[in-house]
Amino acid sequence: MRQLKYLVACTVDRFIAGRDDSFDFFLMEGEHMTDIIQEFPETMPAHLHDLLGIAANNENKHFDTVLMGRRTYEIGQKIGITNPYPQMQQYLISRSLQASPDPNINLVSTDPVTLVRELKQQPGKDIWLCGGGNLATTLFPAIDAMILKVHPVLLGTGIPLLSGAIKPTPLEITSSKIYNNGCMLLHYRLKH
Repeated sequence: MRQLKYLVACTVDRFIAGRDDSFDFFLMEGEHMTDIIQEFPETMPAHLHDLLGIAANNENKHFDTVLMGRRTYEIGQKIGITNPYPQMQQYLISRSLQASPDPNINLVSTDPVTLVRELKQQPGKDIWLCGGGNLATTLFPAIDAMILKVHPVLLGTGIPLLSGAIKPTPLEITSSKIYNNGCMLLHYRLKH
């Protein structure tokens, strides 16, 4: 069965963005990026594929579906990107939007947990939850794994990895790598 995996960059103090949605404090070059691009090429926005050396016919390795909260989606929309991951089925979760901003984006205004349960029953690769913290909290009971790209910076305030209360949940580390620049790639399985 397909799994929902929350793959996201965060600071050591577990913020995924600044209060103003900024993320320029994340290290965008180095061996950690080489590994992430090689392992998860489908998670790179399509407009960066040429720059990152990702072939147009590159097959998705892990994910064929992506879920985004409104604020996460709007980061790209502000610079004119309305179809960030055409290589995947894209779902934009929002209670405030009335219509999809792009014909390739499936707007979902109903319960996202129900959507995830339906998606998990369909054939395909895993489902990527790319952000944000509010959506991750709502979907927390349905998240099977978390893959954290931890950057060596303390932010102090911002948008947290999870933006609300959750029940204490044990994690099992399934893989980890620490890079010379201080970045870490941590794979956890949630034990709900």
